[in-house]
Amino acid sequence: MKGPAGFTLVEMLVVMVIIGLLAGLIGPRLFSRVDDSKVRTAEVQVRIMKGALETMRLDIGRFPTEEEGVRMLFDPPADERLRSLWRGPYLDEQIPQDPWGIPYKYTTPGRDGRPFALYSLGADGQPGGEGINADLGFLPPL
Repeated sequence: MKGPAGFTLVEMLVVMVIIGLLAGLIGPRLFSRVDDSKVRTAEVQVRIMKGALETMRLDIGRFPTEEEGVRMLFDPPADERLRSLWRGPYLDEQIPQDPWGIPYKYTTPGRDGRPFALYSLGADGQPGGEGINADLGFLPPL
């Protein structure tokens, strides 16, 4: 008589080694795609918010101060004169965080004579960096 059908320990170990090798070869490629997509997402979000800031400037005559920040895209200004000119909200949803869960930075002035800087600090959340850790968007003066 034969024993119950099933896999031997050796067969299971061989399968586990094959799965491990496949994960080791394919995994890094998939994760690099995820990182690339986060960088692209941040770039698109910054461009959308920049366009919203420029639209708001056309309505009220100026960009938000550093204290007012990008919240002014969604919340009307405290100044009654500006509030009457404000036609927001200028974004469909609340102000997004960058793809790494960190709020975007808004400072004045920006680099190269721009009136503001709107940027993400990248994956590491620290100024500077390279690759996915690099700052991206409309950066502040050096």
